[in-house]
Amino acid sequence: MTPARLPRDRAKSLVASLTVELASASPMAVLTAAHREFGAQTAISFSGAEDVALLGLARDANVPLRVFCLDTGRLHPETYRFLEACRGHFGIAIEVFFPEPAALQALVTAKGLFSFMQDGHKECCGIRKVEPLRRALATAPAWITGQRHDQSPDTRADVPVVQLDEVFGGNGDTALVKFNPLANWSSAKVWKYIRAAELPYNPLHERGFVSIGCEPCTRPVLPGQHEREGRWWWEEATRKECGLHASNLADRTP
Repeated sequence: MTPARLPRDRAKSLVASLTVELASASPMAVLTAAHREFGAQTAISFSGAEDVALLGLARDANVPLRVFCLDTGRLHPETYRFLEACRGHFGIAIEVFFPEPAALQALVTAKGLFSFMQDGHKECCGIRKVEPLRRALATAPAWITGQRHDQSPDTRADVPVVQLDEVFGGNGDTALVKFNPLANWSSAKVWKYIRAAELPYNPLHERGFVSIGCEPCTRPVLPGQHEREGRWWWEEATRKECGLHASNLADRTP
């Protein structure tokens, strides 16, 4: 049976206590705490290097979790092969969520395949990523992400290890809890673990891609550039979020 989401007041109290408990905890300890509180239906949103590290750490901790990914329809061929490599390596099922066909067809028919270059990426990401994520999380009592403080100084520097997700948790009587076990890890530490554990990774990383999203919106970064500069490079540099972590933009002026 899927654990129900906690009542909002109880979830707030739990987040407060876990914030103290996990303040200096390792990612494995955070994953273990998430499983302790919410069971195997705690969901890992899976797409990149941080997420494969989370799968490895969960395996190390003997913590079974639900794994899902978002297929936007515009991922790199290498990303699809990477997902299959992870499915085989870890021996797990990966749930795949796709965009709602009618909404996607309406957008492409009205504005073409590259409207995000003129209108900004919010509308396209809303259809290809945000709405599918809502469906993926609809039955989840809690979810786990690979966000790190150093991924984006402008939007992720203050990401907590555990929080209430007010964006995807709704405004009802229950709440969705969000864990960020790698918040205090650096990119270097993530990659040190991936190499030591001999985990699969997206071969695009070997070609200068650091943060990997959809094919039209992702490019390699140059030496000295921040990893998020490879995403939506035509837009204002300090707001590189697709909507999956929209709470990171709260209280920030455009």
